[in-house]
Amino acid sequence: MTHGQNTVKNGSLGPGRPWRARQYAVAPALAVAVLAAAVPAAYATAAPAQGGGDGLDRFHRQRLAWGSCAKGPDDTAGHALDGAGVSCADVTVPLDYADPRGRTISIAVSRLRATDTRHRIGALLLNNGGPGGTAVESPPHIREAMKEVGARYDIIGFDPRFVGRSTPLDCGWPVGTAWFSAGSARAGFERQVALQKDLAAKCRAAGASVLPHISTRNTARDMDVIRGALGERKISYLGYSYGTYLGTVYTQMFPGRHDRVVLDGAVTPGDYKARLLQGAEPENERALSDWAAWAAGRHDAYGLGRTRAEVLATVDAVVRASARGPLTVGAGPDVFRLDDSHIPLILFMGIADDTDPARAALAEQVSALARAAHGQPAPLSPDFARLLRYTLGGEQAISGGVQAAIICGDVAAPRDPEVYWRDIERSRAAHPLFGPLTNNIGPCAFWDRPREALTQVRRDVPALIVAATGDPRTTYRSSVELHEQLPSSKLITLEGANRHGLYGEYGNTCVDDAVNAYLASGKLPQQDRTCGARPTSD
Repeated sequence: MTHGQNTVKNGSLGPGRPWRARQYAVAPALAVAVLAAAVPAAYATAAPAQGGGDGLDRFHRQRLAWGSCAKGPDDTAGHALDGAGVSCADVTVPLDYADPRGRTISIAVSRLRATDTRHRIGALLLNNGGPGGTAVESPPHIREAMKEVGARYDIIGFDPRFVGRSTPLDCGWPVGTAWFSAGSARAGFERQVALQKDLAAKCRAAGASVLPHISTRNTARDMDVIRGALGERKISYLGYSYGTYLGTVYTQMFPGRHDRVVLDGAVTPGDYKARLLQGAEPENERALSDWAAWAAGRHDAYGLGRTRAEVLATVDAVVRASARGPLTVGAGPDVFRLDDSHIPLILFMGIADDTDPARAALAEQVSALARAAHGQPAPLSPDFARLLRYTLGGEQAISGGVQAAIICGDVAAPRDPEVYWRDIERSRAAHPLFGPLTNNIGPCAFWDRPREALTQVRRDVPALIVAATGDPRTTYRSSVELHEQLPSSKLITLEGANRHGLYGEYGNTCVDDAVNAYLASGKLPQQDRTCGARPTSD
């Protein structure tokens, strides 16, 4: 999801990275510039740390060569990290944990060291979601969000295997995401089947030898190697969105090796599946309706309607027009043709943030689409053009392939296209806009079966779970279910917000203070807590 304006940034879940797109993340063009195979860290004896056993001790005991984050003179993000006092290194891990003497890959990590060393608590590992989101660039922002307690932690960002600055995988996709709507007719669905089959084939051709080893469980194993290489007996963790699933998997696989755990926008393992957003249609419809009410109060600025119903009618008219024929938007080199497989995706990406800047960005986009639906010139804002270049033009398309590889490497999907078509048709009556998107076929239908079963919650974990009642990505229901599966956990609820990703992002003091108090003391609140959403302008 996009924080603030609807730009395309790293980290999320679903189309165009809607699960999590960080405000401070690397811009698409820059992210492409820094993608390169990392140089493996040299092995050497490190401070004693709890090893992994099974031939993994050499990985846990490797000495990390911390240094500059900049990969070259044009690496703006790397130079910014250097300027913020962050250092970077590469952690060597086995490609296949069943064969630790075989091929290795490298995981890019960053570290912002504790400054209050007398009261140092430990290391805090970050994951921004995705799947496939980067976090090497995140420590300065998280240090700021943590306020005084931030000085007591080494804050550790990492790019999961085959993501960002880690050993890369480029499937050579022509589009930035595999998440599209099936549209309004069978012909559109058939085009989706052909597209998704082709996307899967491209990943298989580009990375057949590594695809079986791209999974959340292997990323959790990488995390434990990072812990060992840092010389930490235990490691604390902050995960957003998909990162909450990764954090849960780590706690189940490596009990006793985690300290303080914060899960923001949590998803229960039972809701983690190839069609990640199936079942979240009501939350997305509610978020769209609330946005429509906001836009109605600004009709003079955007011309979308003076009531909620009128704005939603404008949206419906745009979708119907795109089903009759593609809408042409933009000018010059940025001209795009958008049909009814694209419009629901654009709307979906715009409603996971209910702050005024994000709502304004979506209103500008819908205004452009409404003009195109009437055959009028439809110029694009720079952010909208960037979004479409990513989604349809394949700018930074490397991230979409990796996201698919992680999801498809975790969970098996139905193979028969008719299963998807039946689900789409059943969903239309209740959810005509988002049902054909959330139920659509994806590349996992054409992927090899995962090598491992999904992780089940079998161990209690005293985690702090943070969730908004109107989260359109990882639903509040899912966070509550995970809370119930972890009886020792506590839940911080933000009422009345259609927002995905809260701590350090949304500006809610109640949420931020609760998380920071836990990170400082290690003590969970005595009871679950409810916070009110911060006011937004009318």
